[in-house]
Amino acid sequence: MTEPQVSYRSRVRGCLLGGAIGDALGGPVEFRSTAQILAEHPDGVRTFVDGAAGWPPGTITDDTQMTMFTVEGLIRAGVRRDRGIGFTLGVVHHAYDRWLDTQLLAGPPEQPDGWLAALPWLYARRAPGMTCLGALTDGRGRYGVAAVNDSKGCGGVMRVAPVGLLPGVDVAWAFDAACEIAGYTHGHPTGQVAAGALAVLVRRLVEGAELPAALDTVDELLAGRPDTAETVAALALARRFAALDDPGPGTVEILGGGWIAEEALAIAVYAALCHPGPEAMLDALALAVTHSGDSDSTGAICGNILGALHGETALPPALVFAVEGRGALLELADDLVQEFTAPQLVHSEDGPTQGWERRYPPN
Repeated sequence: MTEPQVSYRSRVRGCLLGGAIGDALGGPVEFRSTAQILAEHPDGVRTFVDGAAGWPPGTITDDTQMTMFTVEGLIRAGVRRDRGIGFTLGVVHHAYDRWLDTQLLAGPPEQPDGWLAALPWLYARRAPGMTCLGALTDGRGRYGVAAVNDSKGCGGVMRVAPVGLLPGVDVAWAFDAACEIAGYTHGHPTGQVAAGALAVLVRRLVEGAELPAALDTVDELLAGRPDTAETVAALALARRFAALDDPGPGTVEILGGGWIAEEALAIAVYAALCHPGPEAMLDALALAVTHSGDSDSTGAICGNILGALHGETALPPALVFAVEGRGALLELADDLVQEFTAPQLVHSEDGPTQGWERRYPPN
């Protein structure tokens, strides 16, 4: 690999693993008050802790599960492109049906659809969002069709960072694609716009932009789009608070609980801006999850952002080692890089090899 390719691979790995780490930090303290969390963790949640029964330290939630299926769907869409069928975002919607199976079935079916759906440990319910469950159940088999609801919950934004990881796409495409993907489950425009904003942010970070410059790109793009006022205001408030140089859970609470899309994005951005350096990533993640709201989602989004900014070497080693699904996340990261930078190396001259297509069927 050339040096730019090495950097790109590190950022892809960092984004996915960073999101999983933030998710696993925040999952066990979700639904607890800030006071309760600080009583046990005065410096914020900085290590993996126990959740409920069957939820040991380091366990990921539906946030990372759905992000993994986003990656798988994007790779399958790439395989379709390689076969001349065309790159279709509805393939990601189909991937979410496979995630839905992991929430409804006790284990993998006899003939799983691709390698990801064959992993038994993914068949676990970790407080999945009811909007996602309901919309995917109602829309089963109708891929690429928007959900019919008015939800702007954070379940749309917390899973779309992989859209920004695709190389060579412009920010307008990344925005529109993430909006469409979020719209498969969340019908409110803000739920989609916040998702698009995250994809643009990740896209610019992967290209090598610093965080403030990447946020400037988000602002510029949102300025010319409809239905962006709530997301613009939330991001502006996050940037203003971060500039005060007094980070803490109290400020996070002012930004909201993270239950809705623009608040989750704002909290993650605020935490990343307060601790932007690679050596301070754990400080940022602790700030992102130590509050009385949707701690796993805000932690996951913050981890996505800083992982894309700094790459995998900035991730806290002890947490990388202990996070659930590390091996599968790295496989997905490397496969995404392979499919979108050098697909010819895993395809035969006449089309996809059997092994790659068994791994990622083009549907």
